[in-house]
Amino acid sequence: MNRLLTISYEGAVIEDFCATLKAAAVGTLVDVRAVPISRKRGFSKTALGQACAAAGISYLHLSALGNPKPGRDAAKRRDLDAFRSIYRGHLEGRAAQAGLAAALEVASGSGAPACLLCFERQAADCHRAIVADEMARRGGLCVSHETVRQGLAQAAGNPNR
Repeated sequence: MNRLLTISYEGAVIEDFCATLKAAAVGTLVDVRAVPISRKRGFSKTALGQACAAAGISYLHLSALGNPKPGRDAAKRRDLDAFRSIYRGHLEGRAAQAGLAAALEVASGSGAPACLLCFERQAADCHRAIVADEMARRGGLCVSHETVRQGLAQAAGNPNR
């Protein structure tokens, strides 16, 4: 059974983030943010893709799987029922269905696990858990929600840390 991981970058530094992905033997990082921009160094789309490539990890951004603005607004208000309802409705759309198919192809295509990325630390409060659950249902994947291991890059001897 193929594994599917999810991960947050909230509170993380890029070096530890990449070291955590490497330790989990991730083959592809699937970015499911609608807007892949971050104020955190290294986590905007181009920089993140470059950091992944340097770590030997493929990077794929699937904006169609991102949480639409009304869902993000509901999540910010901590109206999690509204957030989940909005996101599940979004997931039924044609573009999101195509994104799910692409993510499933990546997750099922190799022995290395794929990993879904978003910002929210708690997977249960993030749309990536909804995506992961749907992918598991459709593709028979085993889902694990990972946490960035603080200090892992330094322990692994990363000279950039």
